[in-house]
Amino acid sequence: MVTPGPMRVLLTGSAGFIGTATATALRAAGHDVVEVDAMVPQAHSRPATPPDGVHVLDVRDADDWVDLLERTDVVCHLAAMVGVGVTVADLPLYAANNDLGTAALLAAMAKVGVSRFVQASSMVVYGEGRYRCPTHGPQATAPRRVHNLDAGQFDNTCPHCGTVLDWETVTEDAALDPRSSYAASKVAQEHYATAWARQAPARAISLRYHNVYGPGMPKDTPYSGVAAIFRSAMEAGRAPVVFEDGGQMRDFVHVDDVARANLAAVEAVSGRDPGSHTAYNVCSGRPITILDVARMVTAGQQGSPAAVVSGRYRLGDVRHIVASPARATAELGFTAAIAPAEGLARFGSDPLRD
Repeated sequence: MVTPGPMRVLLTGSAGFIGTATATALRAAGHDVVEVDAMVPQAHSRPATPPDGVHVLDVRDADDWVDLLERTDVVCHLAAMVGVGVTVADLPLYAANNDLGTAALLAAMAKVGVSRFVQASSMVVYGEGRYRCPTHGPQATAPRRVHNLDAGQFDNTCPHCGTVLDWETVTEDAALDPRSSYAASKVAQEHYATAWARQAPARAISLRYHNVYGPGMPKDTPYSGVAAIFRSAMEAGRAPVVFEDGGQMRDFVHVDDVARANLAAVEAVSGRDPGSHTAYNVCSGRPITILDVARMVTAGQQGSPAAVVSGRYRLGDVRHIVASPARATAELGFTAAIAPAEGLARFGSDPLRD
């Protein structure tokens, strides 16, 4: 893969958790970074002062950014409402910030002729992961039933024989099956990128992040990632509460690795064919249970209370979702460098964002 020369990259969501790490990685690689952030409170634990050099702008108003966009080579779009959605009342937040914001940004880019786009997507677009019955082979799974969850029956079972299904890794060609308001908004963002790339014509990459953690995560908000929620509980002297039975399989990827993946995509998108949009899983490739995540995070601070398995559940959560990193390795040259066993233990004492 040929690395392009220095580029001017407009980075949305630049003052956030992943945006801050990405800006650092882009600059270290020699690129000129134009930082934009709306400073929405859900991305910051409390009202925050924008860092020096950050343009406080809303992506929904991107048509007014002509002066910034006209001098841009690539847009790296990280601005979004995150989390699975706390209540149904959050639907307008996701539709406005993620769906409308992305559509407005893409329209403004087309207007001024910026034709390279990288955006943050998420593993949640898949819904449940891939499953296989030892006897009946691959099986699709419907959303889990409330009466089963109430009874503590969390695993997906084979519709033919009732056996608990084994999970398998998900590739980027899997069907999209959003099961939360956040997931629906991320699918919409990918569809907008596909339509824009074909109509402009232009080039787009979507990066399906798995569970991102690391220094600088926002704490004490209902939209924080589970690792940060465990940390906040621990620091308040409470035991981290693990939902279901703790056996949910996930992939946790360190924010520094995600920043490296963003850099790789920014440098790769120029070489794509006009009209193309490609999605990539961004993951560590080393699955882990949620209970083990809680144990690793608490192990990072001596004397922390042990995690408690609650048996509670959230509608919209999926049982297992573990992705294959093969396409990102082959086509972007990206492989995660930080194993969850190392990074999560360190995360127990990493600084979080106030």
